Amino acid sequence: MADVFINYRTGDGNDTAALIDNELSNRFGKERAFRASKSIPPGTAYPDALLTSLRRSALLLAVIGADWINFRSRLGDPEDWVRKEILEAFACGLPVIPVLAGRTTERLKKDDLPEELARLAELQSVRLDTQNAEADLKRLGDLVAEMVPELYDIERADAPGPGDGSVSNAAGDVHGTAIQSRDFTGDVGGTVVKGPTGPVHSGHGNIYQNSRHESGGRHYSGDGMTNIEGNHHGDIRHRFGGPARHEDDER
Repeated sequence: MADVFINYRTGDGNDTAALIDNELSNRFGKERAFRASKSIPPGTAYPDALLTSLRRSALLLAVIGADWINFRSRLGDPEDWVRKEILEAFACGLPVIPVLAGRTTERLKKDDLPEELARLAELQSVRLDTQNAEADLKRLGDLVAEMVPELYDIERADAPGPGDGSVSNAAGDVHGTAIQSRDFTGDVGGTVVKGPTGPVHSGHGNIYQNSRHESGGRHYSGDGMTNIEGNHHGDIRHRFGGPARHEDDER
């Protein structure tokens, strides 16, 4: 089932229609955009295929080329398929978006259109300039996704997820304990500890490890154990083995 029906006139918008079809097909799947020259198989009765696909669509994009309005005599012909498709979209209550192809294509004016199509001039249009095709096509695709929620959901579902080894963290001000359980990549401020196998102190102050020091009930140490409390300012000192020093008992 096509969600977007691309209406265009051969010789005055078929190249732009093909660009739009390619963009929508890449983003949402090739079956989600209907363009007659691509979507109707050879040997198929095209009138039935056109109307059936149009009535099942959620949106019609009417490609307006630089010479589109010069086909006024054909636009007034009840058998003209560009006219038929637009009027059928109106009858079905489908949203219709005029796509102005090229930088110089002007917006439609009521007085230039047959009465049945005058409504087309009142609709907000979008421009697709081939000199800015990448940005304009993306903008058009975003608009289509917004207007057809099913296509937005399809695109989200097909988007690749994070790899097995990736970690995504967003944290503002942190007060208290913060734990990162995977490897860090990129610039990381503050203190980073990977694979610790013993005591870790990341604050400010003195650390005495494996000493016999005890001070004010806030620093305790014994064989194989060091406990630091409070906010410390000063150096980090380590001593392993050897007799106790007198100054250790007086600090």
